[in-house]
Amino acid sequence: MSTLDRYYNYIDGAWTGADTWLVVADPATDEAYAEIAEAGLEDADAAMAAARRCVDSGALTSVRPAQRVTWLLAIAEEIKALTDEAALVLCRENGKSLDVARGEFEEAARYFEYYAGMADKIEGTSIPLGDDYVDFTSYEPMGVSVQIVPWNFPPSICARSLAPALAAGNAVVIKSPEISPLAMTFLMTACERAGLPQGAVNLLCGKGSVVGAHLVKHRDANQIVFTGSVPTGQRILHDAAERATPSVMELGGKSAAIVHADADIEQVVDSVQAGIFFNAGQVCSAMSRLLVHRSRYDEVVERVRELAEGLSLGPGVDNPDLTPLVSRDQLDQVEAMCRRAIEAGATCVTGGERVSGTPGYFMQPTLFTDVAVDSEIFQDEVFGPVLVIHPFDTEDEAVELANGTEFGLVAGVFDGQLDRALRTARRLRGGQVFINEWFAGGVETPFGGVGLSGFGREKGQEALYSYVQTRNIAVRLKGA
Repeated sequence: MSTLDRYYNYIDGAWTGADTWLVVADPATDEAYAEIAEAGLEDADAAMAAARRCVDSGALTSVRPAQRVTWLLAIAEEIKALTDEAALVLCRENGKSLDVARGEFEEAARYFEYYAGMADKIEGTSIPLGDDYVDFTSYEPMGVSVQIVPWNFPPSICARSLAPALAAGNAVVIKSPEISPLAMTFLMTACERAGLPQGAVNLLCGKGSVVGAHLVKHRDANQIVFTGSVPTGQRILHDAAERATPSVMELGGKSAAIVHADADIEQVVDSVQAGIFFNAGQVCSAMSRLLVHRSRYDEVVERVRELAEGLSLGPGVDNPDLTPLVSRDQLDQVEAMCRRAIEAGATCVTGGERVSGTPGYFMQPTLFTDVAVDSEIFQDEVFGPVLVIHPFDTEDEAVELANGTEFGLVAGVFDGQLDRALRTARRLRGGQVFINEWFAGGVETPFGGVGLSGFGREKGQEALYSYVQTRNIAVRLKGA
C-alpha cells in the first residue's frame, strides 16, 4: 500500500502533527485517500490559548480597520491561487463534482472580498443626552469565536463564518468535520500567506464528541457558531447555556417548494435538479418537498421522474449530474429512510435504494408520492437525493403543508402570478424564500432559520453583527 498524503492541524501559526492519524476515504471508490492529524484535548487547549493571546494583544483590533481590509482581500487572492489544487482534494475527499468543488473555493474567496468591504465600516452611534453628557456606542468583537463546520460544504461554510469574524476583529478556532477535513487546510494556508497575526485563526481536526465538545465548554469561548444536525446543535446549546455563551445555530431543514397552477414547469424542473440533486441532496436548504397544485400534479411527477432517471452518475472528477454521498454511514441512513417510507405505504416512483455494482457510496435519485403528511419521509431531513411530491388544492392548504414541520430554514414558490407568489412567500415559515428559482440569492443575502432550523443569520451585511456586541459609553462632562 502506498503512503497516504498527510494533512495537519494549524495552531498558533504553525502546522502540527499528532500521535493518531484519521484516514479519509474517497466516497467514489471506498478507498483510503489521505490522512490527517487527529487533534486531542491538548491541541484544543493550545488553539484556544493562542486565540486568547491574539485577542488580548490587540493584534486584530489595535490596528486601523483598513488593515483588516487588506488582510481579508489578501486571503481572497490566496484562496483563488490555491483553487485548482484545493478543488481536486475537496472533490476526492468529499465526493462532490470537481466543478462544484471549484465553485466552493470561488465562493469562499468571495466571502472574504465581501466582508473586507465592511471591515472598516463597523461604526457606532452618538446618543444625545443633553449638554451635560457625551454618550456613544461602539461595536466590539466577541473575542474568541469557536466555529464548528459541517462536512457538506466545508471550505465555503468555514469562510462564511470566518470572514465576518475576522472582519469584526475576532480570533477564531475552527473544528473541521472529521470525514471531510482536508480541503479546509487550504484556507489556513491562504490565511498564513496573507500575513494574519499569529493565533488569529486555528484549525483542528478531531472527533466532535471529544474536541468539539471541549471547545464548546471552554472558558475562553466567547461565541459558538455551529452548522449541523439538530441533535448535535441541541447538545451544544445545552453546554453553551452553562456559560451563557452566545451562539449562532444553523440546524438544517425540510424545505418545501409550492408550485401554483400558473407556474412555469421548466423553471420548476430546473430548480428540482438544483434543489434536491445538487451535491447529492446533501444540502441543509435542499428542496426536499415539492407541493404541486392538483391541476399540474401528474405533469410534474412525470417530468421529475424523467429528470431523475436521466441524471448521469459517477465520481466527482468526471463532473456527473449526481455524485456519491459523503460516507457509507450516510448512504446507509438515506437508504434506510427510503426503505421505511416504502414500508409505511409511500409510492416510490423511481430510485429508493443504493446503486448496485459500485464500491462507492452512490444513492439512486429517488422520488416518492402518496406520502402521509405525518410520516417520517415528509417530516424529517433525509440529507440525500430524495424528493417527496405531494398535491394540494388551495393556497391555504399549500401554506399549511409547507409550514407543517418543525423546521423553518428556506421555502420556495413557483407561480406566474407574482402577486400570489409574494402573498404566499410572506406566509411561509422560514428565513429565506425563493420565488421562481431555488437557491436564488448569494453571499450578499442573509441566511438562517427558525424553529428547529436554528437562529441567527449568516451571509449578507446582517451576519457581521453576529460577530460583535454593542458597548455604550456615557460621559458626564467635567463641571456639569
